[in-house]
This record gives sequence, structure tokens and C-alpha cells, in this order.
Amino acid sequence: MTLVRPIHTPPSPPPALQDRAIDNLRFIRETMERAGSFTAVPGWGQVAIGTTALGASALAARFPIADDRWLAVWLSEAVLSVAIAGAATARKARAADMPLLSGPGRKFVLSFAPPMLVGALLTVVLVRAELLALLPGIWLLLYGTAVVTGGTYSVRIVPVMGICFMMLGTAALVLAPAAGNWLMAAGFGGLHLLFGIFIARRHGG
Repeated sequence: MTLVRPIHTPPSPPPALQDRAIDNLRFIRETMERAGSFTAVPGWGQVAIGTTALGASALAARFPIADDRWLAVWLSEAVLSVAIAGAATARKARAADMPLLSGPGRKFVLSFAPPMLVGALLTVVLVRAELLALLPGIWLLLYGTAVVTGGTYSVRIVPVMGICFMMLGTAALVLAPAAGNWLMAAGFGGLHLLFGIFIARRHGG
């Protein structure tokens, strides 16, 4: 008569060991994600920029786009926005222990900067040619381009925001010049507020 030996299944690892392994895998995954993308895009910083941009658009609306005072308002807003973005980005990067000028941060800056430099150059050219009515479309398009190119090294929602800016820029070039200021309010104000809140809630500040 053949003896039937029971099949012994190997004991399962202790729950503590399983939990530790899951934590290690999660840590590895998050580390790889941080290494491959620049996650220090400041959500609340964008909200602040959107708020100041709405104020600037309301002030600039008092003047025609061809007026130098309209240009002065928006250039002042641009300087203020750069200061806010720089401070907010540095703060978020420091909190996440992420260097700004190495790895994904360096790629983000190198991709974001060229369209912005082109925008600055075209601003000088168009002001000298007294074609200020083209500035809203150019600014929105090139800022959107910068966000899309830089956003390829950031979280997925950032390039989407850039595409929205490019759509508004296209509309500003097609529609009557009078619509330019309000499209800038919708872009630099509304889009920054909307996407800034989303980024702050989904990606931590």
C-alpha cells in the first residue's frame, strides 16, 4: 500500500516582512519618479501669480493696448511673476530635497528658457515697430511653448497647461486686438489659478 505524504506549503513570510518589502518598493518607485521628473513646480506659487495677473489685467484694461502705460503694467507683472515663481520653486525644491540646477531641474530650466528669451527679444522688436497689439498673442504662445517644453521633464499636467496657453495665444492673434488683454487675464490669471490649485493638491504645494 502506497503511503500518501501530505504536501507541505512553505510558510508565508511574516506580515512585518511583507510590509517592509512593500515600503521598500514604494520608496524605490518614488525615488525613480523624482529622478526622472522635476516635481518642484510650485502650485501655490502659480496661484499667487494668477492672482497678481488678474489685478494687472484689471489695471491694464484702463489703457488701450497701444498705450505705453498698458505695456508698463504687464512688464511690471512679468517681473513680479518671475520673482514669485523663483522664490516658490526654490522653497518647494528645498522642502523636497531636490536640486534646482542638476538632473531634471536643469533639463526643465534649459527647455523652459529659450522660448522665454525669444519672447523677450520679440517684445523689444514689436515695441520698436509700434506693434503692441501683437504682444498678447506672442506672449501667450511663447509662454505656453516654454511650459510645454519644460513640462516634458515635469509632472504630466504641466504640458497640458502649456497647450492651453498656446490656444489662448492663437486666439489673441486671430481675434480683435481689444480681446488681447482679457485673453491674457484668462491665461496668466485664470489658467495659473486653475492649474496651480490642481498641482498644489495633487503634487504637494
